Amino acid sequence: MQEFEFAFEERYRLPARLFGVMPSTARVRVTEDELLVRFGPWRLRTPLANVSGTQVTSGYAFHRTAGPAHLSLTDRGVTFATNSWRGLCVSFVAPVQAIEPTGMLRHPGATVTVEDVEGLAQALRR
Repeated sequence: MQEFEFAFEERYRLPARLFGVMPSTARVRVTEDELLVRFGPWRLRTPLANVSGTQVTSGYAFHRTAGPAHLSLTDRGVTFATNSWRGLCVSFVAPVQAIEPTGMLRHPGATVTVEDVEGLAQALRR
């Protein structure tokens, strides 16, 4: 199992904390066969076989990413952001549940702003 911590930009800390997101409650794990994301009260879990690709992204707008998990109205992707600098967008074969507990809304991709973006991308390619 590999674990990846989120990279917290200072100005993101307070808005994140208000939603229960802090270093102790935010992490990404890659096991032998699953991708698991914990972001405060939000969770994403999917088999590695469901990961179709990754792309490094950057330059996130603070007002669109600070605080809770965010839903993109453009493509229904979910963003778990703790900084505006850099993250990894993970695409899925079949959309996944994450932002709401009923599973009615599913996401074709998820962006995570972990410290080791390249390491996570490599772990997901295996």
